[in-house]
Amino acid sequence: MKYELTKDYLTGIDMIDEEHGKLFDLANECYDLVMDDAAVDRFDRIVALLEELRAYAATHFAHEEEYMERIQYERRFSERYQHLRFIQKLSEINLDDIDENQQEYLLNILDFLARWLYGHIKVMDCRIPKEDVAAAK
Repeated sequence: MKYELTKDYLTGIDMIDEEHGKLFDLANECYDLVMDDAAVDRFDRIVALLEELRAYAATHFAHEEEYMERIQYERRFSERYQHLRFIQKLSEINLDDIDENQQEYLLNILDFLARWLYGHIKVMDCRIPKEDVAAAK
């Protein structure tokens, strides 16, 4: 099942929603790689995708955190902690483990991505107020 950024996961903050879309696109690339039965050795592509995902997530988190700081969002510190944990989790991936059992390892990564993307965006990011709403407080 592909990852889909449905309206339930939109924050209403254009920049954040666009960047979430890119994270979903990267998760879908991982999914396509797992489901591609013709790909025998996916190691190089896995490594490249994970690095791209980690780098893009770090960029997105920086943008999101700048926005939250600008509007003085009261939950910005717990958001930042969640972001750091996500990057840490991606950084802890052991490439030797991937090479031994690519399919199982990729499925675990996909599970982590799905739970994190859907859970974090729905529970945390959808609470971030739009700038005009925050300014009205």
